[in-house]
Amino acid sequence: MLADFRNQDPAPDQGELLHFDGVGDRDVYNITAPFSFDGKTLIAGRVETRNTESAETVFFARQADHIWHPHPSAPIFAKLQDPCIAFIGGELVIGGVEFPVELPGRDAPGWRMSFYRGTNLETLRPFLQGPDHMKDIRLVELANGRVGVCSRPQGALGGRGQIGFASVDSLDELTATTIDAAPLLAGQFLSEEWGGANELHLLADGRLGVLGHIAWMQGSGPKEEKHYYPMTFILDPSNNEHSPLQIIASRDDFPDAAPKRPGLRDVIFSGGLLRKGGETWLYAGLGDAAAGRVHIVDPFSQY
Repeated sequence: MLADFRNQDPAPDQGELLHFDGVGDRDVYNITAPFSFDGKTLIAGRVETRNTESAETVFFARQADHIWHPHPSAPIFAKLQDPCIAFIGGELVIGGVEFPVELPGRDAPGWRMSFYRGTNLETLRPFLQGPDHMKDIRLVELANGRVGVCSRPQGALGGRGQIGFASVDSLDELTATTIDAAPLLAGQFLSEEWGGANELHLLADGRLGVLGHIAWMQGSGPKEEKHYYPMTFILDPSNNEHSPLQIIASRDDFPDAAPKRPGLRDVIFSGGLLRKGGETWLYAGLGDAAAGRVHIVDPFSQY
């Protein structure tokens, strides 16, 4: 899969770093793609100092200087990592990984995803907590009005991490139990790989274009290196049939930026795709310390 990407013609354009202000010396990374809401074009991003994982999710608006600044009237979500957004039933839905959280029967801090909904930024309210220790839960409004959800179980069911999919009648019907029970999509990852969904696009034919990631690890201890690549596939929500995965970008497609630590240099967090006016931009987190975007061929254009 990676060889197919590297041999493609034409090669992807060289990307660019995004610039943020108003957060002191903290890093902004693992961002969403830009989205329009409340009369503003916004990005949600993970904000934290370089040597910690004490994050908060902040909404940024781009100013005339082309730098993204915190939106003054938007809420800030403490302890929320790796934000994601969706629009369902006329509401904005924002989710993220809540960390740290105390979980029953565990001494070490745990994590889970928390979701908020509302018709404007000031009224976003919590409505859903995902299963304990599950990341990469993503939501989408389907063509028939139902709500689709991608899960990412690990352990006995999902190994290092696989993608599941289910649908419910509405956001009010969505629970951690429903997410936990989502059937897995077969044959996507080798035993040493893992992956997850990062953003779901409803396509014209009713299928879903899934932006996600595929990952693996090399080495151990101080020599451990993680490799995360953005990928896409097509999913039919009526029967869970799906196309093969295709990698759409690599770290070399973005400018250099210091990672949080050396073993994360090859990590790209697939934040979102901005598909507008015949152009497609992939927005991504880089090395758990920076954010960027790159112009790519629309992976969903034929649908």
